[in-house]
Amino acid sequence: MNSAILGISAFYHDSAAALIVDGEIIAAAQEERFTRIKHDAGFPVNAIKYVLEEGGIDYDELSAVAFYDKPLLKFERLLETYHAFAPKGLLSFIKAMPVWINEKLFIKKLIREKTRQFGNAKIPILFPEHHLSHAASAYYPSPFDDAAILTIDGVGEWATTTICHGKASQITLLKELHFPHSAGLLYAAFTYYLGFKVNSGEYKVMGLAAHGDRDSAQTAEFKQKILAELVDVREDGSIILNMPFFDFATQLKMTNDKRWESLFGIPRRQPESEIGQAHMNLALAIQEVTEWIIIALANTAQKITGSKNLVMAGGVALNCVANTKIAQTGLFDNIWIQPAAGDAGGSLGAAYAAYHIWGKGEKKTLISSDSMNGAYLGPQYDDKQILNMIRKYEASYAHFESFDELTAVVSQRIADGNVVGWFQGRMEFGPRALGNRSILGDPRNPEMQKIINIKIKAREEFRPFAPSVLLEDTGRYFKTNLNSPYMLFVESLKEELRREKPDNYYGLNLYDRLYHIRSEIQSVTHVDYSARVQTVSKDGNPKFWQLINSFKRLTGCSLLINTSFNLRGEPIVCTPQDAYRGFMHTEMDYLVIGNYLFDRKAQKPLPEGESEKMRFFLD
Repeated sequence: MNSAILGISAFYHDSAAALIVDGEIIAAAQEERFTRIKHDAGFPVNAIKYVLEEGGIDYDELSAVAFYDKPLLKFERLLETYHAFAPKGLLSFIKAMPVWINEKLFIKKLIREKTRQFGNAKIPILFPEHHLSHAASAYYPSPFDDAAILTIDGVGEWATTTICHGKASQITLLKELHFPHSAGLLYAAFTYYLGFKVNSGEYKVMGLAAHGDRDSAQTAEFKQKILAELVDVREDGSIILNMPFFDFATQLKMTNDKRWESLFGIPRRQPESEIGQAHMNLALAIQEVTEWIIIALANTAQKITGSKNLVMAGGVALNCVANTKIAQTGLFDNIWIQPAAGDAGGSLGAAYAAYHIWGKGEKKTLISSDSMNGAYLGPQYDDKQILNMIRKYEASYAHFESFDELTAVVSQRIADGNVVGWFQGRMEFGPRALGNRSILGDPRNPEMQKIINIKIKAREEFRPFAPSVLLEDTGRYFKTNLNSPYMLFVESLKEELRREKPDNYYGLNLYDRLYHIRSEIQSVTHVDYSARVQTVSKDGNPKFWQLINSFKRLTGCSLLINTSFNLRGEPIVCTPQDAYRGFMHTEMDYLVIGNYLFDRKAQKPLPEGESEKMRFFLD
């Protein structure tokens, strides 16, 4: 019997399941995609069912089940933290204890109960530490057999940051930083203070930071106050937080708002309220402090491992601006980042740790690529399932026998100014849509960012869109040719494609600044002339590559706007039914599922009960 290991993450946010057979990733998916509850933290029953079916594995045939952290160690941290801060946090303690005692503390028993529907065998259940799961998710699928491993997030059990060394099949822990001192929680505190939701709004802070004024005295003052009052940053990248300013250790909120308002001179921004220049400057200040911390940590990782390769995971590894700053230092020859870097990826890392450390499996040596299959690890749907959806909704469609003909028609529709939902192949694992569950548009159209943000995604206008560019043409648009298949790095637009900013640029309001024409590919160029690039190769995603190449033949432009196929407050679509409902609940013009093309103008209204406009939740 082959070695088959099921990895699980659950109970905090972004629950997920992953299946590894003989060291090869077979399938992985977040629970939210099946339940349609964004960041679903529940036990991932649906994701487990999917990955077992995808692998053709019965539960009773598994070699082991691996859970992505150690509940008892986490409970120890919880108790010691409440004790250290007592009597502060008593109400939070009273609220947390029943949940822990009834559910989270006895995870092994819970896993056995929840998986009984799949099989009754007493499969070994393993509990690698949280940051080991992150480290394993970064190192084992990477193309390296020697790498420094840097993991940074909010907190696992005790660890908030670790530096490890991966060599052959072994991971050696070298340094770790403990709770409550956490770069992830520091950034989350600013996410909260700037009016966004923790664990989902951090990327909004990163996007908002580009609107900050680097030359402003206020920005410099904010940075100075952060470093003088909130966090002590050491030369090696370790940090100490000034805890009287933070309430996350014992309260249900991140910051002591009175202290922060006194420090920065601005109150905590209320969600959905107006964003002022001070908010943008504060976002820039914490982004730059975070970059400083991460670069210092990367420097330490290089010094103590001597490796020329770096791999990263943990939620902070999704900060693509900071990732780019590490690349620009030249500390490492190669950097690889787990595309599902957050807690969802912990399920994959737990399975990898079980296979290589518990099961003593050998790491496969790769020549150039990685083992993630482009992150296309989720479900896919055939023509029969697409036709079932068509019958259910009595949808009108055009079917193309030739995919070449389909891409020619779709690229023309995009060039004509239409917005297209694009649904192909296996769903992506992780937070990014990488060309299989995407919404696409023409980046040359200066109105397209506003159209997609307001009419399709119903989200904040300041948030930028990513370009998906043919790998071989990256140098036509951007200053470097960094391969970025997972949208985890930013690139600077070439000078010849830029347009000048007005002298009073920072005197303009946010929206006048945002819609100032600054480049030839306006709708994927952020206000600082950067773009979070996805490079698309013919081997990595042949169908998406073909569509972009068809658009290139038609227009001469070899990139498209690519944003995730979801509405605000909704997870990325999983099934053809999800895609069609999302299409009908927005002002999207066309939808492509497989070789089927749907024109909005030809569709009947959705059946009663599904015809209301989708409710927009606050992120």
